[in-house]
Amino acid sequence: MGAFTVRREVAAAAEDVWNRLVDWPSHGRWVPLTVVRVTSAGPPGVGTTFVGRTGVGPLGFDDPMTVIRWEPPAAGREGRCAVRKTGRVVLGGAELTVRPLGERRSEVEWTETADVAGLRRLPLIGRISEVVGALAFRRVLARMAAEAEGGAGGGPR
Repeated sequence: MGAFTVRREVAAAAEDVWNRLVDWPSHGRWVPLTVVRVTSAGPPGVGTTFVGRTGVGPLGFDDPMTVIRWEPPAAGREGRCAVRKTGRVVLGGAELTVRPLGERRSEVEWTETADVAGLRRLPLIGRISEVVGALAFRRVLARMAAEAEGGAGGGPR
């Protein structure tokens, strides 16, 4: 359906921001009407699976995903995580990059490529979804950044 990239500087260390972004259940605090649960055992990394359930009551859909790239930031090096969407409704993937900009500053880049089953051949819908998706994910990153800058919580290391 479309692809977009959003970026945001965060007044927090890259490692702290990374830990929030890859704490998959935390996404439910930032993404409206969504609950995320990890469906695999073991430490987070390549092969981790999780499902985002978006909806209200019985009306909604599952968005299962699998981590296919896992490179945490370290020693001034950026971190990258990529997930593949494996569901029946939403296909595609996402890539999250966390770049250190200093000791207490970083930049998050979130690239989302999504296809919704049944809407692939409608170019106008694709363009609208890119615009709406970028606006929505800017809000998601703003909520995440507010938490990171406030220092609350954490996530997998």
